[in-house]
Amino acid sequence: MLDKLSNFAAIFITLSGIFLRHFFNHFKMNIVTKEIQLPDGRTIKLETGKLAKQADGAVMLTCGKTMLLATVCAAKDAVPGTDFMPLQVEYREKYASIGRFPGGFTKREGRPSDYEILVCRLVDRALRPLFPDNYHAEVFVNIILFSADGEDMPDALAGLAASAALAVSDIPFQGPISEVRVARIDGEYVINPTFKQLEEADMDIIVAATYDNIMMVEGEMKEVTEADLLDAMKAAHKEIKKHCKIQMELTEEVGKTVKREYCHEVNDEELRQAVRDACYQKAYELAAEGNTDKLLRVAGFEALRDEFKEAYHASNTNLTEDELAEKDALIDRYYHDVERDAVRRCVLDEGKRLDGRKTTDIRPIWCEVDYLPGPHGSSLFTRGETQALCTVTLGTKDDEKMVDDVLDQHDERFLLHYNFPPFSTGEAKPQRGTGRREIGHGHLAWRALKDQIPADYPYCIRIVSDILESNGSSSMATVCAGTLALMDAGVNIANPVSGIAMGLIKNPGEEKYAVLSDILGDEDHLGDMDFKTTGTKNGLTATQMDIKCDGLSYEILEKALAQAKAGREHILGKITDCMAEPRADLKPHAPRIEMLTIPKEFIGAVIGPGGKIIQGMQEETGASINIEEIDGVGRIEVAASNYANIEAALAKIRAIVAIPKVGETYLSKVRSVMPYGVFVEFLPGKDGLLHISEIDWKRYETIEDTGINEGDNIQVKLIEIDSKTGKFKLSRRVLLDKPEGYEERPMRQPRQDRSEYQDRPRQPRQDRGEQHQDRGFRPFGHRKGNRNFDDRNNDQ
Repeated sequence: MLDKLSNFAAIFITLSGIFLRHFFNHFKMNIVTKEIQLPDGRTIKLETGKLAKQADGAVMLTCGKTMLLATVCAAKDAVPGTDFMPLQVEYREKYASIGRFPGGFTKREGRPSDYEILVCRLVDRALRPLFPDNYHAEVFVNIILFSADGEDMPDALAGLAASAALAVSDIPFQGPISEVRVARIDGEYVINPTFKQLEEADMDIIVAATYDNIMMVEGEMKEVTEADLLDAMKAAHKEIKKHCKIQMELTEEVGKTVKREYCHEVNDEELRQAVRDACYQKAYELAAEGNTDKLLRVAGFEALRDEFKEAYHASNTNLTEDELAEKDALIDRYYHDVERDAVRRCVLDEGKRLDGRKTTDIRPIWCEVDYLPGPHGSSLFTRGETQALCTVTLGTKDDEKMVDDVLDQHDERFLLHYNFPPFSTGEAKPQRGTGRREIGHGHLAWRALKDQIPADYPYCIRIVSDILESNGSSSMATVCAGTLALMDAGVNIANPVSGIAMGLIKNPGEEKYAVLSDILGDEDHLGDMDFKTTGTKNGLTATQMDIKCDGLSYEILEKALAQAKAGREHILGKITDCMAEPRADLKPHAPRIEMLTIPKEFIGAVIGPGGKIIQGMQEETGASINIEEIDGVGRIEVAASNYANIEAALAKIRAIVAIPKVGETYLSKVRSVMPYGVFVEFLPGKDGLLHISEIDWKRYETIEDTGINEGDNIQVKLIEIDSKTGKFKLSRRVLLDKPEGYEERPMRQPRQDRSEYQDRPRQPRQDRGEQHQDRGFRPFGHRKGNRNFDDRNNDQ
């Protein structure tokens, strides 16, 4: 029996081991972790194989308490007819990551915020150029902030997380890349600074790059030099190389060095050559004509393509309609390549651009201010075929935008909105909501201008830029038009700001290149770089750069920055020729705002219980009053359509915070009437007694004889403040002329000094004995012969 049990136990243990081994093998997670050491000692950890395993690639990035999950998924095949890269990047932040509830009625995350959209663009612009040109399958990159500590900035880590997710997938990608933020603090370049460190920086840029080349730059700065910007880019690229090397090691360990096979574009090499032979020279001649009219140039190039199509159709009558449609799609693609090559060669060989300019020329500029009578400020800026109409609206603190992002809560007093309607490019299509491009362009212009507005400027400012025509550099036109509109509105900006977009033509394997100033839309599309810079006469204020080619040297960047500086100075001269300085005063219909600072202990008095006092002042004066505590003092903003209302409100506020002084005269209001006098409010919240004897020089028997009623306004003088009780004694008669012959009532003689009696010895009380016992009921008035009050009245 024992032998059978022991055999059974052995078999059970063996089977259990096999089962557990298979169970753990089935659910085994191949977790791979890599770490990156930042210069300040912080560590970035990349972990894959643990989360979101059904995605093509997933990486959890951790830096301190900040954790970002990046996933990437790609369709197996491209949608038929797709000839572009359908990349979609989504960045979202969870309120739970910092232990907060979302706002709103539903209490859950809604549409992406402007900040989240801007981070999406930062990642998208870095990744998009690195997918193969013939790869057209849909790719979705999702980055989610699951944990945050309010110190490490997740936007600078999102690009690294997305690239790492692509690195551990089999999706074709010519990376890896990384993004870092560089801030200059006290002259030192800091990689990925914290929120607190960034407050002290005079330069804040995000740089994306591969191991070899810089791909994207965006940031703001406080009037720094071009050399400073280059140094920051070099510091960033040095750090990025470490990140890229770690990602390469991660790819090796995961075993994703071989990428997936995908369906390449269908090509007809014979047709490609036919298009080139028939169209290249004609396209080159069109490019060299130097036509300044965009629509005529477009029509010319389209006519050349259509001419080839007609000839091809005529010579291939044996093809079906479907076959001809397929060939037409190929012709469009091949002709685009021909047009691109012709335009680029014309610039490189002859230095001649599409509109006939040389590489350093700026398009003709004309501008105008005070174009619209209704807004508080307006301007029209036209550069070639790009035109921006800007308006400025001045408001109060009530108009500030409340920002409630996951990691950032503040009130924004300077807003800039950029609108790009379809008619600006002649397109016949409906106008939808604000797109990501509009948010991104508006944000760049906002960064360019915001530091030129004084920190203590009392108004909330909204700039709206409507692009009426567009042929390149519309965001830079917004900067220029915004500067003029601000000055037209009377905003005392520190310095005017101008902006320019630079381009680049550089063919692979060829040393010759051309840097283009003030690029056209076609030069942006057909070129290799879009490098925007804004600045004042003192230095750069913002930049944005996207590069589409490999091997961009710092020498080329240095030349581009120097050429951009010359272009900005030329444009700045046109701006100052139109308006050299801000208006001395606001427009007549602009709101007026005055600021007042009070001790913080008076803030409650100005507001009053439940806001009663401040609301009453607003109703009485017609002014808008806002109060907040800043740096230990109360800062009051009073706004109205005219100065009379403002002065009325300021007078009331000053009266509330005023300290009563003996000898001062006040206009008071009677609050209550008593037999012995009236109580008046001579300062807001401060009441005093005006005794009947202090109302006039003559004597009144009753208060009714004075003719003073509740609600009357009378002038009084503060004659005494009781040192013990703090009560105020007021007089009206001292403000009146003393009647002739008036005799003062004789002063009452002071009581005899009784101090001599205080030291008189007193006999001790005798023991009253039983006299003090309970003597029973004693009727009222039992003393003095039991006389009562009625008896005394009878005596009278």
